[in-house]
Amino acid sequence: MNLELYVDNLHRQLVVAAEAGGEEARALAERLVAPLEAAIRLTLQDALAAAAEEITTELAPGSVELRLRGRDPEFVVTPPPADPSAEDPAEGADDRTPAVPEGDEGTMSRINLRMPDHLKARVEQAAGSEGLSVNAWLVRAAAAALERTGPPRRRERRASQGAQHYTGWAR
Repeated sequence: MNLELYVDNLHRQLVVAAEAGGEEARALAERLVAPLEAAIRLTLQDALAAAAEEITTELAPGSVELRLRGRDPEFVVTPPPADPSAEDPAEGADDRTPAVPEGDEGTMSRINLRMPDHLKARVEQAAGSEGLSVNAWLVRAAAAALERTGPPRRRERRASQGAQHYTGWAR
């Protein structure tokens, strides 16, 4: 997506608005355009990223990512995996696919995750083989891991056989 068209349009609108203030205002607007270009580009990229996040929420388990190629952003769409049970409603859903997380599906949180390069490469490979983005794959993996473990249990401490334990106060 070429942002130059949008940046140029804002430039023209700024110059037209400044012309109402006379020659001095127009000259000031011309001087401000160059420093504002970077801010305008970042603001447009933020808006596109927010739109991609909103679309991803609605498209889940598919996703839309915003990537930069040089100075130009591009969208990468990962459609939801084909559901073979959709054609035959009598068949059950795929047991490997965890259910949509409970709670407010419209609320999203962002985290930073650090992992070794070799693990990241394996995650990317696994996500690609399933036709998912890395983010969507990690969300599914986390949901599946939580479904497997269930609610946390209290660990009971047991004494080894033959050991004697005394509790209480001694005088």
